[in-house]
Amino acid sequence: MSVVIGVAQVALTVSDLARASLFYGESLGLKPLFAVPGISFFDAGGVRVMLSAHGKPSGDRGTLVYFKVDDLDEAHRALLERGVYFEQAPHPVGRTPSSEVLLAFCTDPDGNLIGLMGERPLAA
Repeated sequence: MSVVIGVAQVALTVSDLARASLFYGESLGLKPLFAVPGISFFDAGGVRVMLSAHGKPSGDRGTLVYFKVDDLDEAHRALLERGVYFEQAPHPVGRTPSSEVLLAFCTDPDGNLIGLMGERPLAA
């Protein structure tokens, strides 16, 4: 039996907290939760995203966050309109018995790679 019941928080180190907070809050549309000096917290569907200006920004892509979206094609269009840079447009990566799994990859202002994941129902 696993003692892990889910993901509570994802932490990212950023070089400019104000710039990163605008990106995650306004560009991605995550709900701001609270802030303390040097750290901002956002809600991503019940998982906290912590942005910290303490430490060295990764940008090396050792940490990857995948955000789930309802309609990946629509999310991709909306984020492009907001000026978000995409390294990979939506593309299929696998199938479940009932859906096709799709991914797209964008970057935040510090070069952290962000995966957007969606599912498209298979045609009957």
